[in-house]
Order: sequence, then structure tokens, then C-alpha cells
Amino acid sequence: MPQLTRDEAQTRARLIDVHRYEVALDLTRGAERFGSRTVIHFTARTAGDTFVEFRPAELHSVTLDGRPLDPAALDDNRLPLTGLAPGAHELRLDATMHYSRTGEGMHRFTDPADGESYVYTQLFMEDVQRVFAAFDQPDLKAVFALSVQAPEDWTVLANGRTEHLGEGRWDAAPTPLISTYLVAVAAGPWHSVRTEHAGLPFGIHCRRSLAPHLDADAGEILDLTRRCFDRYHEIFEEPYPFDSYDQAFVPEFNAGAMENPGLVTFRDEYVFRSAVTDTERQTRGVTIAHEMAHMWFGDLVTLQWWDDIWLNESFAEYMGYQVLAEATGFTDTWTDFAVARKGWGYDADQRPSTHPVAPTPADVPDTASALLNFDGISYAKGASALRQLVAWMGEKDFLTGINEHFARHRFGNATLADFLDSLARATDRDVHAWAARWLRTTGVDSLTPVVQEAADGNWSVSVEQTGSEDGTRPHRLTIGLYDHDRAAPGRLVPREPLNWDVPDDGSHAATGGRPALLLLNDQDLTYAKVRLDPVSWDTVLGALSGLPDPLTRAVVWNAARDMVRDGELAPTAYLDAARAHLPDETDLALVRGVLAFARTQIADHYLALPERHSALATLTALSRDILRRTEGPEHGTEAGFRLTAVRAFIDSATTPEGIQDWLDDGSVPGGPRLDPELRWRILGRLATLGATTPDAINAELARDPSATGREGAARCHAALPDPAAKQAAWDALFTTDGETALSNYLFTATATGFWAPEQLDLLRPYVDRYFAEVPALAAARGPALAAAAGRHAFPAPFVEDHTLRLGETCLTDRDPIPALRRKLLDQLDDLRRALRVRAAAGRA
Repeated sequence: MPQLTRDEAQTRARLIDVHRYEVALDLTRGAERFGSRTVIHFTARTAGDTFVEFRPAELHSVTLDGRPLDPAALDDNRLPLTGLAPGAHELRLDATMHYSRTGEGMHRFTDPADGESYVYTQLFMEDVQRVFAAFDQPDLKAVFALSVQAPEDWTVLANGRTEHLGEGRWDAAPTPLISTYLVAVAAGPWHSVRTEHAGLPFGIHCRRSLAPHLDADAGEILDLTRRCFDRYHEIFEEPYPFDSYDQAFVPEFNAGAMENPGLVTFRDEYVFRSAVTDTERQTRGVTIAHEMAHMWFGDLVTLQWWDDIWLNESFAEYMGYQVLAEATGFTDTWTDFAVARKGWGYDADQRPSTHPVAPTPADVPDTASALLNFDGISYAKGASALRQLVAWMGEKDFLTGINEHFARHRFGNATLADFLDSLARATDRDVHAWAARWLRTTGVDSLTPVVQEAADGNWSVSVEQTGSEDGTRPHRLTIGLYDHDRAAPGRLVPREPLNWDVPDDGSHAATGGRPALLLLNDQDLTYAKVRLDPVSWDTVLGALSGLPDPLTRAVVWNAARDMVRDGELAPTAYLDAARAHLPDETDLALVRGVLAFARTQIADHYLALPERHSALATLTALSRDILRRTEGPEHGTEAGFRLTAVRAFIDSATTPEGIQDWLDDGSVPGGPRLDPELRWRILGRLATLGATTPDAINAELARDPSATGREGAARCHAALPDPAAKQAAWDALFTTDGETALSNYLFTATATGFWAPEQLDLLRPYVDRYFAEVPALAAARGPALAAAAGRHAFPAPFVEDHTLRLGETCLTDRDPIPALRRKLLDQLDDLRRALRVRAAAGRA
């Protein structure tokens, strides 16, 4: 499919203005196809030629100003419009479209729990063409009027308020000016909880089989929504720009959520059907706040071209964490950000595929290249940069600039230059120079303290900066100073911290003896890897859990994580620190983050196979320590620690003993009782260990015939260490036939079950097969499945030079599509790093 280039978009924007779309969708034509009629009202400024994008199954008719055009003129996804005269035009198209099973375009899902079907749109970047015809670029905003014919018992949701006209016919209120990628429809027999707030209708929606679970959390979800909505109205001068606020939790959604104005769509895993921790509830809250921020930054004011998509996501990422902390009871959001998101940015920024937070337009020449920039840099690094910007210029001036930006560009499009101009008007600081060093450069700075101690007991500190592209990126940060608490061994007490500007502040001299711990970037206000001097490192090894602030502890754990990844700290030393300090850790996000890194990176990638067994034994012992500390409570914070420890124990079990007893008993001694998520988790681990059977998996599916049960069964069957099971899973993964190909979620479930370090001998033949077959799969099934195949189906357990060579050959000889190429580049770089870490550990 031809990719829209920036030059083509600029040419088309100079030629035409688009005013209004009238879109009629017929969702009553069966499970494979739907009808789509589009009327586009637009104006040509001068005489010229252009094209409209469309990807129908069948194009029945086209008329331009009442004159028929030949449907056969459609070339791939482009229909030429030639000889346009200056003035107003009307384009009409009538077509039949394919439903999607990959989460792109109009996705259709049939719930195995009750047989009900649901459809929803995901039109981001260029997938509007799968639903209706459009001049598909973000700076050709228009009004959208939608009508939908649906089965009579369905409810239709859209960007504007919808009205049921009878006999399955629904009309949506016309939108204000929005971009094509933000149009949204969700239709099906939804279960809905509705309310009103600030004079607007609010609603939350899910499929019927999840109704009891949504009802259980409806109060919390709506309360968070109202609180965030009110907080945004306190800090933004521009009122909410749309006529309603619906949040639909939809099945098999590829992203966390999508900011469609007036109709935010979320992955329906956020409707919790099993026990979750407070940290997971907080994550849902952050996502709610994130998507709501987009109503202003992204929907009201939209990027002009895809080079500025980072600004949409970085702003919403920053505001999501900040506003949730300000408006709700989730006050420790930045600790979770440090643990769960910051490493995502650091990792992405150290790969060959790194890019500036704000790439230049030349770096994003077409939509395919733009799609690759949805990564830890656009989200986590960008949000970290904005947090640093706020620390540098002050929150008051930052919000003043933001409000000017909204006022200047409301219902229009804007660029990075426009954004910086708005900020510059609000401050006397040189925002443009700051942006050049932060947003246009790549790489992670490393900050190392240089401590000098004098004979008289006085000391001084300076900061050595290395790493980023030009080495001059400024950092405003806090240097934490801590001493041992003589009254409570193992505890640390803070001194007055140092506020520091790197590199401007040079060296600082102090009296009174050096502190036991000197910590750069305490409170995590900047984006940089930090190192500890030898005295400070010895202090944290003995007293990490004795630091009083969880965000401070997060900075230390991230430093240890980075040292492992850089080959400066033995992976086993990280495990030893976790064993020593996690049992006393009081912040759940930290426990979860440290356990996840230890399990998925250290045990599975950074340690050679002979050492892996002992690493898993350390993690199960650590999990038991946490369970012993928290024995008893069924609810509240302690229950969250128990749930986290139980999950880690299951995932790290090296024998079926223990977890099989839990499965048989239906409960962990002391709690929790096993819910569907824990049952499938145990069964998946038993399958990997060869300690269960296909019949047992099928029996569990009969017990839980839900969509997540079906995914759990697919994961377990693929995990069985049986040649026939592996071949069946492989055949399912690599089938491209539209009738039998796996949906996006079933593909991911099967792929994650397939590979296991415990089964290397059985799986080895599939390593070569993966690199031989995955390019064709990606090309046939499109970017979303390509990304899933590159991420989840990659043979990650094979940390070997042979895997690296196969991957490099695939990149050079097999021409994978961009979405797969990017995933393979990243996976291979992670593989090289794992090999380096193993080599460094072997030399130690």
C-alpha cells in the first residue's frame, strides 16, 4: 500500500479545504463485511489534481459533483481526482468493507462467553481508509456527521451524542472540526453505566459478559473521571470542547487506549475480572487522565504532520501522572512512572533505532516512518523532558504557555515551533535553546558524582556528565544527602538537599563530613542515568530499604538496573539486593518493578542457563519472604503485596510442587483465593514445566469459557513441551488465511506461550524457521500483527550468536516491512546487550 508522504500531504493541503463528511455505515451485513457510504464536501483553492484514500473490499460507485467516476480507477488505496476546478465539490462513494481481526480499522469480535458481537473503530494514522473514504491527513480537519444501521438490540456510540431513530438506525451529532484519525464508532449490545457531570452526559461501557465487573468498579472509574475532568478545568482556561464524554472498554484493543474525542476507547483488560493491586488500579487511573488530556492536546489542537506526534503523547503522559496525583487519592504516581515507564525510555534511547524526542519533518517523510516512533522515547522520555521543563521554567509559566497555545490554535493544527512560541511568551527563559538540546538530540546522559574529601573532614562534589549527542544537555536536579540514623540501624535520614544545575553549577564545597549517601537526581526530576560513588553504593547495599521516600528508592533501583544493563553490576548482585531489601519494601510499584526486571531480564536473558535455576530459586524464596511478612489480610495494601508475590512465585517455579497444590486447593494458604487470572497463570507455568495435559487445559477452558479463558488456553497449549503441540501452535501463528488466521490477541497469547528457556532443545529448529517465515507473515497481515510477531514471537530465549546472525541476515536479505524491521532491530540490539552482560559476568 502506498504510504502518504509529507510532501504529498503538504501539496494536498495547499490545494483543498475539507469541510464536512457524511458517513453512513451498515453493520447488518454479516460477520465479514459492512457497508460504507461517504459524502465529502470540500473546496479546491485552484485548479489541480489530487486523490482520496480508500481500502474497500468492493467499490460500487463513485461520483464527483454528480459525475460518475470509474471505480476501477482505484489504485491500491488511492482514487485519483483529476481536473478539479476552483470552488466547491462533492464526492460520493459507495462500498463494501472488510471487518478487521487485527485491531485496525473496524474490528469485529464475537464474545465466546455469550455469542454476542461487537465492533469498534481504531483509525489511527492511516486506518480510516479501512472504514470510509477520506483525505487522510491530520491537518485537513472537518466536521463529521455519522449515521449507522445496526442490529436492533445494539447500542451505537460515536464522537458526538447518538440518537436511536428506531429500527436499528442511529445518528450521531455532528462533531466540531477534528482530524480523520480521531473519528470513532463503537457498536454492539453494550452494558452501560451513565451519569451526568458539569452539564454533560458521561458514560462507561463494556461488553455484556463483563457487566458485573464494570458495575463493581463503576463508582471508582466515574469518580476518577469526574475528578480529573474538574482538575483539567482548573488548569486549562479552554473548556472541554465536545458534547459528551464516553469511555468504552473494548475487546482485543492493541493500545492501552485511544483519545477519540467524546468516545475514548480502552482495552477491556481495564475492566478487572480478577483481583488486582492498588498499583494496577492506579495505572488504569493514569490512563483515564492521559486520554482526557488529549481532549485538549491532540483533539482540540492537533499536530500538523506526524513528526509532532511525540508532543501529543509526551504531554498526555506527563499530565496523566501529574493530574491523577493532584486530583485523586493516587498520590505516588511518579514513583510508578520511575519504575514502570522510565526504563522503557532509557532502553529505547540506547538502541540503534533511537531518535530525537522531536524528530525533524525530514526524519518523518511518510506515515510508515511515523508509526515507528510510538515508543519509549515519544512517551516516557518525552514526558520526562516535559517534567524537567516544568522544573526548569516553573509550573505557573508552563501552564500559562499551554493555555496560550490552546487559545491560539483551538480546533486547528500546530507544530513544535508553535508550541515553543507559546511557552516563550510566558517566560524569560530561552525555551528554544532548551528545546534544541533536549528535544532535537538523542541519547541518555550519564551523571556521575565526583566526591573529594579533605583531611579536615570537609568535602566537595561535582558532577561528571557524559552520553547525550552533544554532551551539553542541561539538567536541573536535586542531590539528596543522607546519613545513617544512629537511633535506628538500617535507616537513613536526609540532610538538606542540594539543588543543582548540570553542568552550570560546577563544584560545591561543604563542611561537616561527607554524607553516607549522595544521590544524584533524587526525586527523579530529570532524565538521566545516574551512578553512585563507592561509599554511597556501599550504603545502599546495606540500607536501601531504609531510605524514607519511595521515589528516592526508585532512583536507586533504576541506577542498579542500568548498571546491570551496562555490565557494571553483576546480575546476581542485583538479585542479592532484591532478596535483602524487597521483603521490607513498602511501595508496591517498586516491588512489582524490581521483581519484573529480575524475572524477565535477569533470569531469562542476562544469566546463562546453568545460573538461571538458582536465580529462579532466589525469586521464589524472595516471594515466600513477602508472603510471610503479609500473611493474613484479604484486602488492602497487604493483599496487593501478597498477590504480587504469588504471581512472582508462580512465574519462577521450577517444579510443579506447591503451585499444583494451590491449583488443586483453589487457594494459596493465607490467601488469596485463586481467581481465573491466577488459575491460568499456574496452568501456564505447569504447561511450560510439562506438568499438565491438553485435557486439563480444556477442562479449565470449560470452567472459564470467556475471551481471556480462550487466550489462556491458547497460551497453555502452545507452552506444552510436546512436538505436536509446538507444531500446531506454529501453524496457527503463521497462518495468513483470512478465515482461520488468529486474531491479534490470540496471536499474542499463542506466541507468548510458545517460547520457553526450559525447552531449548525442543524449540531450536524453530529459530531458523522464525526468521525465514516472519517477513511474509508481517507483509500479509499488516503493521499491528507485524509488531506483535516481532515482539512476542521472537525467539528471545536463544541468547546466542547464531540467533544474532540469523536476524541480521533477515534484515539485509528479506526486506521486512517497516513495522517488523523496527521490532527486529530492537530485539537484536537487546540480544547483543544480553550477550555483553553475560560476557561481563563471566569475566567478573
